[in-house]
Amino acid sequence: MFYICLLILPACGEAKPVLVPANGKIIFKGKPLTAGSIYFHPAATNKYTNDNPSSILMEDGSFSMKTFPYGEGISPGKYTITLAPQLASRITRPDLSDPSKSKLSITVPEEGMKNLMINVSLSIITNE
Repeated sequence: MFYICLLILPACGEAKPVLVPANGKIIFKGKPLTAGSIYFHPAATNKYTNDNPSSILMEDGSFSMKTFPYGEGISPGKYTITLAPQLASRITRPDLSDPSKSKLSITVPEEGMKNLMINVSLSIITNE
């Protein structure tokens, strides 16, 4: 009986969200940010709000957002962007580790966003 419940339980949860690509680079004072993570915190109005998509930053500052446990991409909608607390502290921007204080925000359209450029120094996000 216990084994039957384990097989049924995953089917009872929320349906898999629609995921679209969201990738790019993050820079600070003209140099790539590395050795940390970036998080997208969904607005309450988003269709999927059960997770904060994230990515580890690569050596060149690049990232590719993932939504656990569903895989590559994020659900379309509005997001506030934060950095891992250790990374935000290292660049002396602790506000960027708190979604209620971060000024970095983005709206991801239905087709996704590729080649985002996030300039932390200027709080600017562009899509090249």
